[in-house]
Amino acid sequence: MTKNDLTEAVRNVTNCPKRDADTLVDSVLDILKDTLASGEDVMISGFGKFVIQSKNDRLGRNPQTGEPLTITARKILTFKPSSLLKEEINRD
Repeated sequence: MTKNDLTEAVRNVTNCPKRDADTLVDSVLDILKDTLASGEDVMISGFGKFVIQSKNDRLGRNPQTGEPLTITARKILTFKPSSLLKEEINRD
């Protein structure tokens, strides 16, 4: 599903104009992005939780040369689905 597909789905469910649905989807995505960028987790009841995790520096190797190098610290985004979402996905 793309952002355009999501906008179209919102438009169909709410019967609002495409411009309003696009604004709504953009607003929700911007709020999620800003919240995650500030370091806060985002939990959507019945859907799941987006979690920011920190990775420390670690030693790695260049796969082409085998030369050791340091992989710098970074933040990663993970998603943990709710039990309701898991049930919905696994329903036959």
